[in-house]
Amino acid sequence: MSKAKKIIAVTADWELASKYVRKAAEKAASELAIPFEDRKEDWEFLLEHGVKDEFGGVELPQLFIEYEDGRITHLFNRVPLDENGKPDIEKAVEIIVKAASSPPG
Repeated sequence: MSKAKKIIAVTADWELASKYVRKAAEKAASELAIPFEDRKEDWEFLLEHGVKDEFGGVELPQLFIEYEDGRITHLFNRVPLDENGKPDIEKAVEIIVKAASSPPG
């Protein structure tokens, strides 16, 4: 089974939700002792690996894990919200760590 190699976020400074994705990714990367790569507005990466809408467009932010075998898996676009509608960084970290610990396929 392939191990997680790094966490990749595609973000934009102008997109407010990007700061929450970056924060969760940095914390998860630290816990997992793997690198975190923040790709600013990397539209080509998103077109190749990201989730697209019904028109083929992509949105920011998006978070991925790259595995040692070269596979890249999309995890989420937005950090989940808590019961008060606030970004739940801890839940996002939990999702990332779980995905890194049990790669698909």
